[in-house]
Amino acid sequence: MDEKLLNRIVADPQVCGGKPCIRGTRIPVAVILASLAEGMTAGEIIEHYPHLSPEDIRAALAYAAELSQEGVWKV
Repeated sequence: MDEKLLNRIVADPQVCGGKPCIRGTRIPVAVILASLAEGMTAGEIIEHYPHLSPEDIRAALAYAAELSQEGVWKV
């Protein structure tokens, strides 16, 4: 996985309760992923959150892909 993308994701206990967010924002990765799952395009997400870039959207997806490789599943 592209480490540059993953470096865009941070988890700070002082920001959003420690949930993974896009570096330099208070936008949780989960918000981006949920928006994509609801059918929003990257462009639409960026319109709602102008601080985000296309690379931030890709970073959220890369982060989710990494987590899915860890085999932690709730069914």
